[in-house]
Amino acid sequence: MITLHDTYLLAEIAVSPNNTVVNIYEKKGEDWVKIHELTEHSGQITGIDWAPVSNRIVTCASDRNAYVWTLKDGVWKPTLVLVRINRAATCVKWSPQENKFALGSGARLISVCYFEKENDWWLSKHIKKSIRSTVLSLDWHPNNVLLAAGSADLHCRVFSAYIKDIEDKPGPTPWGAKMPFGELLLEHKDCGGWVHSVSFSASGDQLAWVAHNSSITVIDAAQGKEVTQLTTELLPLLSVLFVSPTEIVAAGHGCCPYQFSYRGPGALEFVKKLDVPKQTSKGSLSAMQHFRNLDKKATEEDSNEVEALHQNSIMQLCIVSGVEAKVESYSSVGLDGAMVIWDFKH
Repeated sequence: MITLHDTYLLAEIAVSPNNTVVNIYEKKGEDWVKIHELTEHSGQITGIDWAPVSNRIVTCASDRNAYVWTLKDGVWKPTLVLVRINRAATCVKWSPQENKFALGSGARLISVCYFEKENDWWLSKHIKKSIRSTVLSLDWHPNNVLLAAGSADLHCRVFSAYIKDIEDKPGPTPWGAKMPFGELLLEHKDCGGWVHSVSFSASGDQLAWVAHNSSITVIDAAQGKEVTQLTTELLPLLSVLFVSPTEIVAAGHGCCPYQFSYRGPGALEFVKKLDVPKQTSKGSLSAMQHFRNLDKKATEEDSNEVEALHQNSIMQLCIVSGVEAKVESYSSVGLDGAMVIWDFKH
């Protein structure tokens, strides 16, 4: 398996090709040139997130460790984070204000990590309530306090990740008013499969997730936390992203992104496939040649090539340009080792 994560900062990306190393590439003309190599981890990299404002990278791996990387004098220097987990880390995500990050793991908990200036290190607090299996996905609410988590126990949850030592007390939201650290504000039990990805809308009032039963679901906190689920005929989706208040992009084992529209409770629908199939010679084959191929190869196809830009499952979608309320372009990375940048037309 190839794990690829991309975050843009001055036309730079950080990726890990299914090993213990993180490579940083810079775009020079039409080419991507490797400019840094981060080698502190001893296990397979499972998560990377790049904070665009503070210019810090956080990485986590199957070695049960996390590092925060800071660029000093042209060199990325790591700081070990005390995440205190006894199973592999699975995902990591900076908060919107970049003063903390959340880390999911196979230890059935979420580590919310923050920097303690007095001792000059990164500490963590654990959210354990109700989680019964590996945490597979995370996303932060725009208020920098609420945290959504999808798990392998077929549940989607929203927690409070408020840390009073580093931030002001949050005000009430449609998700809840009382928000001490670890407070469970939502627990949806009928997700239908592993919850591979979660995404808050720009307002934070809606939360979308995709599960392994090929479904996509939106819960609307502004409408009494009403749940709308659409079970598609697509292969399971692995990543989901709000690109506007009403439009959602999701991708996964189908090897291409798909657009969905959410207009309110009960109004979630598939819009279209967001890919242009590759041109093949299949359309120009004569009927005689078609049956010759069947006779020779016992197949209708001359190759196993997928008619899409990606040739394997898409694992991650990321915003490239625009704001969350109106995304102009986004990227997709897949198990084929490719990264594709897509323009979104509103």
